[in-house]
Amino acid sequence: MSEATRVKLLEGALRTLVEQGIAKTSARSIATTAGVNQALVFYHFGSVDELLAAACRYGAEQRVARHRERLAAVTSLSELLAFGREMHEEERAAGHVAVLGQLLAGAQTQPRLAAATAAGLELWIDEVEGVLRRVLVDSPVGEFVDARGLARAVAASFVGLELYEGVDPVGAGVALGALEQLGVLVAALEGLGSVAQRAVRHQLRKAVGR
Repeated sequence: MSEATRVKLLEGALRTLVEQGIAKTSARSIATTAGVNQALVFYHFGSVDELLAAACRYGAEQRVARHRERLAAVTSLSELLAFGREMHEEERAAGHVAVLGQLLAGAQTQPRLAAATAAGLELWIDEVEGVLRRVLVDSPVGEFVDARGLARAVAASFVGLELYEGVDPVGAGVALGALEQLGVLVAALEGLGSVAQRAVRHQLRKAVGR
């Protein structure tokens, strides 16, 4: 029963963020959404900040787990970026983009929430990094890519685009399309013959001083 109540509070916190925003998220509003006594917020988590931090990680774990199998099946950078667009649409429709926006807003002034939000994003970065290492290992550009850094860049891009879409949906769509074009470019390089790929690697090594 205790674990069930804890999950209710975690999910209630996430729903409250979507429905009322960070400014109106309180022990009372979360408990009302979760359908439990307000005192249970403090019994299970100690404070609203601690509950929100836990909810942030819980939500990220749930979302990453949902998409993990599909990510494991990705075989190219273009597939990864195309899947990112699909996932973005699903996450937005489910309200998870709104949650992220509220968490990022709260994180600007609440260090504990900032740390929890960053930890939640790290779960996504870990998954994306694994995909990048796998799909770029035989690519002409693979040895020149910092997979961890690129994973962070991809995650940051999608976070920014998710928030940007709220004020300029068309512009966000154009930006997503531009990211997908990068995947097409890499795919074109991978389609070159072995001699051409060696030439590309040679030029890249010269460019980076290797």
